[in-house]
Amino acid sequence: MPDLAWLPDPGPWAERLAALREGVGWAAFVALANTRLTAVRTNALARALDARFSGPPEGLARPPVRLAVLGSATLSHLLPAIRVAGLRRGLWIETYEGAYGAYRQEILDPGSGLHAFRPDEILFSLDAGHATGGLAVADDAAQTCRTEEAVLTELHGLWRTARARLGCAILQQSLLPTPVPLLGLNERRLPGSRAASVARLNAALRATAAAEGVDLLDLDPALLRHGLAAWHEPVWWLRARQEIAPAAAPHYGDLVARMLAARRGLSRKALVLDLDNTLWGGIVGDDGPAGLALGPGSAEGEAFAGVQAYARDLAGRGIILAVVSKNDEANAREAFEGHPEMVLRPSDIAAFLANWDDKAANLRRVAERLKIGLDALVFVDDNPFERDRVRSALPEVAVPELPEDPSGYAGRIAEAGYFEALAVTEEDRARGGHYAAAARHHAAVAEAGDLTAYLAGLDMRLLWRSFTAEDLPRIVQLVNKTNQFNLTTQRITEGQARALLDDPDALALRVRLIDRLADNGIVGVVIGRRAGDDLMIETWLMSCRVIGRGVEAAMLDMLAGAARDHGATGLVGLYRPSPKNGMVRDLYPSLGFSELPSEAGGDPQERRFALSLSAYRPRATAIRIEPG
Repeated sequence: MPDLAWLPDPGPWAERLAALREGVGWAAFVALANTRLTAVRTNALARALDARFSGPPEGLARPPVRLAVLGSATLSHLLPAIRVAGLRRGLWIETYEGAYGAYRQEILDPGSGLHAFRPDEILFSLDAGHATGGLAVADDAAQTCRTEEAVLTELHGLWRTARARLGCAILQQSLLPTPVPLLGLNERRLPGSRAASVARLNAALRATAAAEGVDLLDLDPALLRHGLAAWHEPVWWLRARQEIAPAAAPHYGDLVARMLAARRGLSRKALVLDLDNTLWGGIVGDDGPAGLALGPGSAEGEAFAGVQAYARDLAGRGIILAVVSKNDEANAREAFEGHPEMVLRPSDIAAFLANWDDKAANLRRVAERLKIGLDALVFVDDNPFERDRVRSALPEVAVPELPEDPSGYAGRIAEAGYFEALAVTEEDRARGGHYAAAARHHAAVAEAGDLTAYLAGLDMRLLWRSFTAEDLPRIVQLVNKTNQFNLTTQRITEGQARALLDDPDALALRVRLIDRLADNGIVGVVIGRRAGDDLMIETWLMSCRVIGRGVEAAMLDMLAGAARDHGATGLVGLYRPSPKNGMVRDLYPSLGFSELPSEAGGDPQERRFALSLSAYRPRATAIRIEPG
């Protein structure tokens, strides 16, 4: 059965659950959610959460997520698992279950409970029997095609109506292949077969969901891994119309929550790897590079090469790679750089720490060096002691449990869904190179005796332009993932970003930084809106990997010119504190803005700053500002 195998055992379950009733805080619930829970324990944790909190706790880093689940089968047993899986990621998820089988009415009737709920997201979950109900075994290919097209056309129409009337995002679950085959191994040759129709409908959903702006909750990978019997039990369908078996609910909830988290920029960014018995077999300090198990010649060596290949491919889609190992650095680098069967190369690694320090301390150094949060890291180590030590010292870091055999390492990491993404952009593919270039930059800064001269020699160019449709995926990703250099931490959906393209009152700009070391890609976003004669800066953020180069001053110069062209005579900047953006608390004063009095009845924590464009003079930087 699906059992969330990447999570550690909860230990003394009864004692930990009882402790939650003693008035403990949100963090204790998050910690227990991040253990391997059965369906029964998941439901118990959800009840404890409701007993402790009547609503979202104060101080959450992300606003609550309002999720409506609509479908043709019983779905209530899935909602606690979705909420606990959100808890696992620090998300408070409020759920709404549509009336049984009434998903059409819920969307089309403005007086329905769905409309009163005002969801941020709608998940459509149709059972296979319902979706293929219009088919008959005697139907020929043409009639079957018409029936399937009608199902898809109605579904597409409901997606569009839901978005138009409720302004929400859409998730569509794939169909479970529950119909019993009638022909056997060549089922696809029977046009009216429901089993064959499910496969065709799922293929059509994969092909059209992205074009419709819908994200697909594709259950097929989990079904291939666990088997259909682990996800669907006919007895529960007959007793309670539960197409997804209760025992599979925790895994289902995790799949849903990881997609909701990915949409909010909460997927992990970096894979941090141990070396000995994680990337190769053996201990390099004892066995020497020649004695390591790696590559062809043994099953063990090929397993470790497979782990490296998986990490390399993750880097190719945008995941940052780092190394933290208890080793003499010279020994570690000799194997890493010189072993003929190494799949990973030094250029793939953005941070390499091999020493005898505590691994938790080294993970902090990795986060600092990469300028990302600890909650962006996934740490992989074969040693149970080191895994437990890091979980205890750094609960923000994800640390998967690993199987005994290294042949299962890559699959276990993948199954955990740490790096869930809804799309991959060109910026994603180049991210590893960006961070490697940033590491080279910081090393060069450390060696440079004259920082000003060094920056001048970088030949930096800041290319800026208004938002374009082709930039939107990366812009939305950057807005939703950037926490530290982010003045308001206001998030945005792709639909909201697209609306800015045609909004005459909005000024939405993105910036790209290029220097002699690398093209750093899109590193900053500014969104402002006219408020009288002023431009109100609603969003100003920048990638932390370019901090220390004067980019913020160059962005202000760019913004001042663009605001003047937009008809503004002044800028008003907002700062809203968050748990992670303290580094920009005084950005506006440092750039010459004056603080304004607090607005009556406004957010008491929000600070407002003003700058007159007539009095503003550009600041000297080593950056050329160019349209582009």
